[in-house]
Amino acid sequence: MSPKSPSKFDRRSVLTLGAALGSSAVALAHDGMLGAPGQDISGTLPWREGETDAPDAAPTGGWTFFTGAEAAFITSAVDRLIPADPTGPSGSEAGVPEFIDRQLAGGYGQGEHFYLNGPWAKGEETQGYQSRLTPAQFYRHAIAEIEQYVGNANQGKAFKDLDAHTQDALLKQMESGTLKLKGSVDSKTFFTMFLQNVKEGYFSDPIYGGNKNGNAWAMIGFPGAHYDYSPWVTAYNRRLPVKTVGLLGRRGWTRG
Repeated sequence: MSPKSPSKFDRRSVLTLGAALGSSAVALAHDGMLGAPGQDISGTLPWREGETDAPDAAPTGGWTFFTGAEAAFITSAVDRLIPADPTGPSGSEAGVPEFIDRQLAGGYGQGEHFYLNGPWAKGEETQGYQSRLTPAQFYRHAIAEIEQYVGNANQGKAFKDLDAHTQDALLKQMESGTLKLKGSVDSKTFFTMFLQNVKEGYFSDPIYGGNKNGNAWAMIGFPGAHYDYSPWVTAYNRRLPVKTVGLLGRRGWTRG
């Protein structure tokens, strides 16, 4: 390209153009075209109560994705992964099945952040999720195939009807991948996703349907979504003298 080519900017041209664009932006801002002008804020909160954005709360009441039979399987399996004990609530007591149900009914279930285009060659374990199915589809297929396997091996029983020892044995087979299902689902891949979702639901903010009343947080001494922790930054190895709260405070909690 010739040094005199009009397509080539020298440093002075670039700086001049930047200054011109900056002046235009300021003029537009004063005219109201780019929003309100900046403000200096000192000694007060940078917003007015009720004007900030808040996450959308998960729907309450009933199942939004799972059928009754699917919900029964999920609830039983969740409680084998996190059974109730004196330390804290079981998975179902903490609302984990509802959390997973709401997630599968939303963007996560539709695979909004998953790459779902082909090719679909079998990947390595280190590559993570490799199915052509969305998480919602994957759950639906997996539950149906697991229940079919359980019914064939246990005189038509469903997973929820098995004793705890048998349920645990099946979950361990899924975890290791030795449970071979007749269909498109790999049992180990399903178990890995399911276990991750159970953990997320157990310790999620209550606004998303899991961790009911913040009890899982209280169990581990996490006080939740307080605005300011600065007074306790150096309070090492001590429980904070504050109540557990979520993004919506304690609204709708039935117990502390």
